[in-house]
Amino acid sequence: MTTEISADTTIFETRESQVRSYCRSYDTVFTKAKGSTLHDARGNTYTDFLSGCSSLNYGHNDPDMKAALIEHITNDGIAHALDMYTAPKAEFLKTFERLVLEPRGMDHKVMMTGPTGANAVEAAIKLARKVTGRTNVVAFTNGFHGMTLGALSLTGNAGKRNGAGVPLNGVTHLPFEGSLGDDVDTLEMIETILCNSSSGVDAPAAFILELVQGEGGLNAASRQWVEGIARLAKKVGAKLIVDDIQAGIGRTGSFFSFDGMDVEPDMITMAKSLSGFGLPFALTLIRPELDIWKPAEHNGTFRGNTHAFVTAKVALEKFWSDDSFESEIAEKSEVLKGRLQRIADMKDDTRLKGRGMMQGVDVGSGELAGEICAEAFTRGLIVETSGADDEIVKVLAPLTTPMDQFEDGLDILVDAARACIENKFETKIAAE
Repeated sequence: MTTEISADTTIFETRESQVRSYCRSYDTVFTKAKGSTLHDARGNTYTDFLSGCSSLNYGHNDPDMKAALIEHITNDGIAHALDMYTAPKAEFLKTFERLVLEPRGMDHKVMMTGPTGANAVEAAIKLARKVTGRTNVVAFTNGFHGMTLGALSLTGNAGKRNGAGVPLNGVTHLPFEGSLGDDVDTLEMIETILCNSSSGVDAPAAFILELVQGEGGLNAASRQWVEGIARLAKKVGAKLIVDDIQAGIGRTGSFFSFDGMDVEPDMITMAKSLSGFGLPFALTLIRPELDIWKPAEHNGTFRGNTHAFVTAKVALEKFWSDDSFESEIAEKSEVLKGRLQRIADMKDDTRLKGRGMMQGVDVGSGELAGEICAEAFTRGLIVETSGADDEIVKVLAPLTTPMDQFEDGLDILVDAARACIENKFETKIAAE
């Protein structure tokens, strides 16, 4: 029996909470998806440059992951097991060890947390405080680490922080690279503050940072700055937590955003595209000597997701067994940069942001960026904004997007930007 799918959105407007967000920008009922293409109830198709906010780096419904998951379910495979031993978990761990940890000389323990990135962050900061006996955590301006209270205390965005309802304590927010202008050495400033016993800043348990700030405006830290922060963390006895929830798993060009840097994070938080299939799955990687948890000291009903173990194993084997996928990402990254530059060339005071397949263009205002994304949607492209004032048009296309579709989608974005920028210019002239 089939159920007719309605394009009517009334039920959402009358029954769903006001907190809903993305649907306000993409006001249609989506019905199916494949690869980088979405379909809606009206028969329209869209190229997806949002990718579940980087939860779908391998696109929608990858056939190999889907087949493995269907086989697992059809054979009555375990669906839920708390943190008990299961065959799918063993296979995932062995594959993750072989393809991710061992090639990098990493010996991190894998901690299964609750299913979201915020859960992984909560576990990391809790453990850092437990290990060091300190309470203060250093986070950075424009950082975003989640919406639960601990993760939210690390987040910089005022609009998100205002939803907490309680004081958000235990965190010192320090300037990210470039946040005070190109002529200010924020690394030197941070070191001066933390190494001054009279600065008023308590010794930190940890530093937590995104190497590319996904929600905060695609600010990309340089290798020199990241390595400096890592050295400083060791100097002051703090643990280094790299939040790779959005920037990892290929999004910035390699599996980890810090690959190729002289950095050894004490902990790494992962989620979003970890399952490969869009299934909830998060974990925190922990250096073995820091793994001092007592059994069940940090737990959750949905720590680990057996269905996600199945698809994640396939994703690792399919995309990370050699360097061919990284080469594809590098090629597409250059194409993306070139198209975004066309937009930047349309208007003064614009600039490119980010790296890899996590790039965007700062068009100077949230109003204009929003108009560009809205115009792109009318033309069949789903793309979002980023930044403190939503001033950046942010491209998070699936890494697996076929090159012809990728270029077509970028052409739509360029045309949408041109239409909106020209309209702004003509409106200004008319007003004058």
